Amino acid sequence: MNAQTPIELATLGGGCFWCIEAGLQSLTGVIAVDSGYAGGSIEHPSYRQVCRGDSGHAEVVQVRFDPRILDYRMLLICFFSLHDPTTPNRQGNDIGPQYRSVVFTHSEAQTATTKRLIAELGDAHIWPDPIVTAIQPVPTFWPAEEEHRNYYARNPEQGYCRVVIAPKLAKLRQKLATMRG
Repeated sequence: MNAQTPIELATLGGGCFWCIEAGLQSLTGVIAVDSGYAGGSIEHPSYRQVCRGDSGHAEVVQVRFDPRILDYRMLLICFFSLHDPTTPNRQGNDIGPQYRSVVFTHSEAQTATTKRLIAELGDAHIWPDPIVTAIQPVPTFWPAEEEHRNYYARNPEQGYCRVVIAPKLAKLRQKLATMRG
């Protein structure tokens, strides 16, 4: 990549960052996905601090992508297909504010696109309950510890990966295949 490549950032929280990271890494146009924490009051938080649920941080991924290949709206569609945006502070058995659904936007354009897409998804009644995903300006992103990065790729046979992440990846592949016709 040269300096003229228009790389964009997206910072997204949808429950366990292992799931979101694995799904978004599979997309053409995604350059890198980094797991981490954002939205809280503790500087340089640890996984243990975030898991307590009182740090204010959410588990998030920061995605670097090429918008000429994958636009922000499509990235968000994939993000929403990887988690349930209707459950406040919860994804499946993962409960607490660190698992909230949140889009931390990097620009006014991202904010507008996110609001439009959430309205469209709500109008389409894809989920039986209203979407509760928060939209906020991006705060400081704190990278997760090394053992949490690229987790699914390094641990595909681990129980959580097989039972939780693999089905989400299959659902994403099916959605993308349907969209491509």
